[in-house]
Amino acid sequence: MEFTTFNDMLRRAAWRLPEHPFIYWSDRKRSITYAQGEMLSDKAASALAVLGVRKGDRVGIFAHNGLDYVVAMFGIWKLGAISSHISVLQKDNLEYFVNDSSPKVLIYTGDMHEVIERIRSKNLGVDHFICFDGKIDFAHGWSEILEAAPAAPAINVSDLDGAHLSYTSGSSGSPKGVLLAHGYTARAAHTIAERLNLSSEDISLGVTSLSSSFHLVANLLPGIHRAVSIGVRKEWNQKDVWQEMDDRGVTFFAGNPIVLGDLLTESRQQGRKSKGLNLCITGGAPLPPDLKLAYYQEYGVHIVESYGQSELGGFLTLGYPREEAGKRFYAIGPGLPDRETIVADENGQEQPVGEPGEFLIRNNVMLGYWNMPEKTESALRDGWLHTGDMGVMDSEGYFTLLGRWSERMHINGRVVFPRYMEEALLKHPAVHYAGVIAKQDANAGQIALGVVELHPGQNASEEVLMHHCHEILGIQESPQEVVIIEKMPMTPTGKIGKQELIRLFGQ
Repeated sequence: MEFTTFNDMLRRAAWRLPEHPFIYWSDRKRSITYAQGEMLSDKAASALAVLGVRKGDRVGIFAHNGLDYVVAMFGIWKLGAISSHISVLQKDNLEYFVNDSSPKVLIYTGDMHEVIERIRSKNLGVDHFICFDGKIDFAHGWSEILEAAPAAPAINVSDLDGAHLSYTSGSSGSPKGVLLAHGYTARAAHTIAERLNLSSEDISLGVTSLSSSFHLVANLLPGIHRAVSIGVRKEWNQKDVWQEMDDRGVTFFAGNPIVLGDLLTESRQQGRKSKGLNLCITGGAPLPPDLKLAYYQEYGVHIVESYGQSELGGFLTLGYPREEAGKRFYAIGPGLPDRETIVADENGQEQPVGEPGEFLIRNNVMLGYWNMPEKTESALRDGWLHTGDMGVMDSEGYFTLLGRWSERMHINGRVVFPRYMEEALLKHPAVHYAGVIAKQDANAGQIALGVVELHPGQNASEEVLMHHCHEILGIQESPQEVVIIEKMPMTPTGKIGKQELIRLFGQ
C-alpha cells in the first residue's frame, strides 16, 4: 500500500503494531508506543486548532530534539498546516526565520525563552507561543494544552499539500525555506526504508537535529514506514551515545561523518562496537573513505552514504547495506526509484558515463522556495531541479560527488573540486575537520587552500600536512597551502561553513 501523507504512515504503523515502541527520548529516558504517538499527535492537532491554526498555516518549531518535537510535527501535519523547522543553532538569526515563514504559532524549548522574548517584543505576527517545558509568562505550556484539548478535527490532507519548510544550511548563501509536500517526501521515505532493508525489529538512534531534512529522511520517516523503534537525542557525547546504543541494542545509527568518526574512536577505546549495531547512514558532508573502510573491516558494520539536499525531501543517491566491489565501495551509491537523475553539461545535456557534470533531478522534488519565486524558477528549469552539485556516474549507475559548482577552483587552467584534497587531509590521524577553498592569488589567480582543525591534544605542522597530501595525491593535485585553525566554523546542519572560510581566508 502506498501511504500518501506522513499522517497515513503513522496511522498505519499504529494500526499494525500499536504496542510497539515508537519514540525513545534518551535525554529524558521517556518513550511512547505507536498507538500513544497516534493519540498524542491527535491531541496536538486539536490543541493547535483551538489556538486558531488552520490548513496551510505555518507553525514554527524552535527546539532541541525530543519526543514532544515529533508529536508536535504530526499534530501540525494532521491539520494540513506546515511545520517550519528552525535550528536552535540559529538563535541569533531567529528573527530572519520568523519573518520569512510567518508562523501563526511558535513552539520552543524553555532554554530559548530569552530569545523568544526578544522576538515577541518586535511584534512579528506570531499569535501564540508554546513552551515544551511548561507554561511561562506569555507562553502556553505544551502538556497543559494537550490535556485540555477536545476531540481532534477531521481535516482532509492530500499528497500534494505542503508539509514542512526545511531550511537550507546556508553554506552557500542565506538559508532558503524549501516547501516539501507530503506525498513526495513520503514516497522518498518508502524507497529509503526499502533500500536500507529496515524492519520493525530494528532499533535506531538519530543524533542530528530534527530541524534538518537529513534526520527526517534518514531516521524518522523511514523508521515510521517500517515501524522501527526510533531513538532521538539532544546532546552529542560519544561516550554517552556509545553506552546508550549498547544498552538499547541499537542496530541502525544515523549521523554525519563527524559523529561517526567520534563513535569509531569510542568503539576502539571500548575494544568493541556497541552490541547490535550493523548499519549506519550518513550524509551532510563527504564520508572519508578510510572511515567507511574502518567500520567494515574492524566491526563488520556497513556505512551507507547518502547524498541529498533540502530541495529533495529525500536522497538523490543512496548506497546498499552490503559490501561493494572495487572503487564502487567508495561511491555514494545508485539513484533511488522515486526520482530521475542525470549528470548534465552546462546546456542541460546528459554527459557520457564517467564524465563530470551537474546533478539534475526530475520528479518528486520541492514545491518551491518559500516566498522566493525567482529562485524557484532559477532552480526548477524545464522540469529539472538544478542542484548546483557536480559529480560523475559509472556504468552501473553509481554516483560520486565532486563538490558544489560554486566550490570549483580554476588552477593552472584546470577546473578542480575540493573533495579529494579534503579526503587526503582527513587521512592524517591528527586532522579532525578539513575544508578546501579557493584563495585568491596575485600570480596564479586562485590556489587551493586547505583549512584544518586538529583533534584535541594532537599536533601536526602545516608543512607536515602538505607533505602528507603530496604523498597521497602528488604535488599537482594537492592544496598549495594549508592553514591550521583552532575551531572550524560549522553550519546548523553540521556542515563545514565554507562561506565563512572564504570570508576569513579566501581573499
